[in-house]
Amino acid sequence: MDVTPQAIIVAGLAEIVSEIAGAPTADVRPDTSFADDLGVDSLTLIELVVAAEERFAVTIPDGRVGDLRTVGDVVDHILGAA
Repeated sequence: MDVTPQAIIVAGLAEIVSEIAGAPTADVRPDTSFADDLGVDSLTLIELVVAAEERFAVTIPDGRVGDLRTVGDVVDHILGAA
């Protein structure tokens, strides 16, 4: 079982994506695109970001949300904010 910080964050994001967007947690990997792979629109992405901010105690500036195209982009931001 992978317990790296990245893997822990991906697992947490998978739970968030499953809850908010209804995607199976197994579909959420670092290279997963929110729009292309998960069908997440901009409003849903904002919901995901707010949930991730709360879960991981970080702030993702509104101006940065448009740059978050993949799960890995969110992971990188969270790791950089820690």
